[in-house]
Amino acid sequence: MKVALIMGSISDEEIVKKSAAVLKDFSVEYDCRVISAHRSLNLVLDYVESMEQNKIDIIIAFAGKAAHLAGVLAGLSIKPVIGVPVQSSCLDGMDALLSTVQMPKGVPVATVAINGAENAAILAIEMLALSNPDLKEKLRQYKEKMKQSVQEMNERISL
Repeated sequence: MKVALIMGSISDEEIVKKSAAVLKDFSVEYDCRVISAHRSLNLVLDYVESMEQNKIDIIIAFAGKAAHLAGVLAGLSIKPVIGVPVQSSCLDGMDALLSTVQMPKGVPVATVAINGAENAAILAIEMLALSNPDLKEKLRQYKEKMKQSVQEMNERISL
């Protein structure tokens, strides 16, 4: 079980760290790389070819602006791809969101919110948990903690 965290530029690193932190919390192994779909297409091809050997199960692709990375990876691979549009332009990430979510038939990219790195990691963990009972239990505990957090908020209301 391993998740690939692929960013289009080192400038995406702060967002990627959020996914990495969630994966670490769930003890899910990951591989993190900078591979630009526009500036290093040969690296994308090489990485996709090495995924089986490196035991990559799911790809999370982070990109801003034109944000073609997730789509290129989805087009080259049979692995599930989760796209994280990164807010990095004067369009506040809307360009990246639309570039990531608007995929042609047969090339799906599950897309989370702009800068939605934590949800991308949780979605990857949910996919992995389909065949991993330990991860299922960790997810149940995670959801229970969220529920308890909301209940505590209700107890603090003083209106």
